[in-house]
Amino acid sequence: MIKQDWNPADIIAALHKCGTSMAAVSREVGLASSTLANALSRRWPKGEWLIATALNIHPAEIWPSRYARQEKYRLPKHPWPGMKLVVPATYFPVPEKHSRLARGTVFPA
Repeated sequence: MIKQDWNPADIIAALHKCGTSMAAVSREVGLASSTLANALSRRWPKGEWLIATALNIHPAEIWPSRYARQEKYRLPKHPWPGMKLVVPATYFPVPEKHSRLARGTVFPA
């Protein structure tokens, strides 16, 4: 069974439960307060990562359709300064030679 993407209202509610908002996360990285809302309606990897990082999960949990059928989940090419990337252990096997992407690792950009 294919998982469905989260409803935008659920994403916003999850951010509020974590004590933040879309506007706050957006301003935190120097964007206009409404810019991050673009990730709710269209594919934008950096925005997806910013939202997912605020929720401390991988973007594929929020938007499985955007990450479907990918052997490895994408990491942003140029993450925002100080952005932490969450790579869950359960999503994909990481070859041992890629120690930077060790399973279940949270590491700064």
